Amino acid sequence: MKIGIVLGDSGSLESEVCSHFGQCSHFLIVDAEKGRIKSSKVVPNGAQHGGGGCQAVGEILKHGVTHVIAGGMGMGAQQKFAAAGIKIFAFSGKAKDGVAKLLSASLRGGIEPCQEHGEHGECH
Repeated sequence: MKIGIVLGDSGSLESEVCSHFGQCSHFLIVDAEKGRIKSSKVVPNGAQHGGGGCQAVGEILKHGVTHVIAGGMGMGAQQKFAAAGIKIFAFSGKAKDGVAKLLSASLRGGIEPCQEHGEHGECH
């Protein structure tokens, strides 16, 4: 399993999950196997939100993720992940806690569409 977690800084597993997928500055990429973290690395989001277009979806997919954890996400991004077969999860808190919940199967799937900027389902 390869998990992509959106971060608002260049931190680590101790960083907070970014509340808005399209505005994250970095991705934490976690390789996990048999319910345990094997490795993790932080990479910059080369397509940080600049007016829509879902470029961040393509950026995180370059890392071969199978699961994504984010605080919030627009419908367009959710649809692109669904089309790619990527499972998405909503979480607020430290990245390490979100990963632990996902690995223990106690993190509920899905994210409510982000409405904070009035996208009304547009990509974010």
